[in-house]
Amino acid sequence: MKVAIIGQQDFGKAVLEALLARGDEVAAVFCAPEKEGARPDALRVAAQEKGLTVHQFKSLKAPEAVEAMKAAEADIGIMAYVLQFAPQDFVNIPRHGTIQYHPSLLPKYRGPSSISWPIICGEKETGLTIFRPTDGLDEGAIILQKTTPIGPDDTLGSVYFDRLFPMGVAAMLEAADLVVAGKHTETIQDESQASYEGWCRDAESRINWANHSSIVYNLIRGCSPAPGAWTTLNGTKLWIYEARLERVVTFGAVKGKIGEVVASGDGELVVSSQSGRIHVLKAKLGDGKKVSGDALGIAAGSILGT
Repeated sequence: MKVAIIGQQDFGKAVLEALLARGDEVAAVFCAPEKEGARPDALRVAAQEKGLTVHQFKSLKAPEAVEAMKAAEADIGIMAYVLQFAPQDFVNIPRHGTIQYHPSLLPKYRGPSSISWPIICGEKETGLTIFRPTDGLDEGAIILQKTTPIGPDDTLGSVYFDRLFPMGVAAMLEAADLVVAGKHTETIQDESQASYEGWCRDAESRINWANHSSIVYNLIRGCSPAPGAWTTLNGTKLWIYEARLERVVTFGAVKGKIGEVVASGDGELVVSSQSGRIHVLKAKLGDGKKVSGDALGIAAGSILGT
């Protein structure tokens, strides 16, 4: 098939390489312009190395973008990690329209941080959706979905890189084949089940040690490796990237105050929270490097969140 790819970064590159590996023709690649000082876009670099036509429009609403898509004469458009808004007069140009990847089980967890929030909220399952892009955010008809469990110690990194990334590449090709062959179905999203979650950034990733230990642990998992759940020690930020949850089931077994460091050693920093303890395994204090919990130099009796 003849494909136009709209995307960026490593996921877009992986979809490009998968299409080329099986013999599809990539007529054009649309990437967002890199910001000044940012690392080169992996999709753009790969496409240019292969001699493909690459476009970088500030807006896909621009007449030039529409004309470039028309010139591609693609059978289908494939949106692989797209942060730019793609209007209907752009995505409807390919003969069989355009399909888009989203890393959640739509209509749940629409929005930009859709891998983090299911973990933070304690979900036991997530997945991916291939759907038709509309002018609403992640609201188009569903073509294909795949599910994957969220284990009790999974992180954003493990869920995405180990499962949703490779599953997503394969699902994009599967969905494209179905659409071009006319063998797909399109299911309207059930708005009664829909949820939207915004970015998980610095404000959302701050730890409240007064929360239940499971809530604290889920936040750490859902923010690892980025943006990193964080707390403070005497006004200095402490980012926690790897941790272990120890639940306490006996009355009075939680020692120390909420947020208090109760032990440091054996590669860990142990912090008290509601109904349990958080064992900090990897963290970074201020401008320091990411180190094991006991290498942070934080003494027992210190109170985090201060």
